[in-house]
Amino acid sequence: MGRKVLIVDDIQADRNHLERIVSEAGHQTLLAENGNMAFERAKRDQPDLILMDVNMPEVDGFAATRMLKADDATKNIPVVFVSAKNQKADMAWGQMLGAKGYITKPYSREQILAQLAA
Repeated sequence: MGRKVLIVDDIQADRNHLERIVSEAGHQTLLAENGNMAFERAKRDQPDLILMDVNMPEVDGFAATRMLKADDATKNIPVVFVSAKNQKADMAWGQMLGAKGYITKPYSREQILAQLAA
């Protein structure tokens, strides 16, 4: 089996689409619907990579990434934002938070696979 990938998105269809791309590429998927769930799953399951939406209720992707980077158990897990927010400021903020990458929706299968291979 490939890598363990945590997919975080509040929209079920988006989670399912990413899950299909990741699992068809031979990787194990974990799912979370919001930033709080993502933080808890990451602490418990130690994924190799997190694909994180930005716009989510309660705890958004930026806040969840701050939580992950502040915790010794999760600070080294790479985060790639997958978001409809495509402003340069959002991408710069993602980089400042320590994200490994930033993919804007709509994305291609190849963009996701490239992040899994990196």
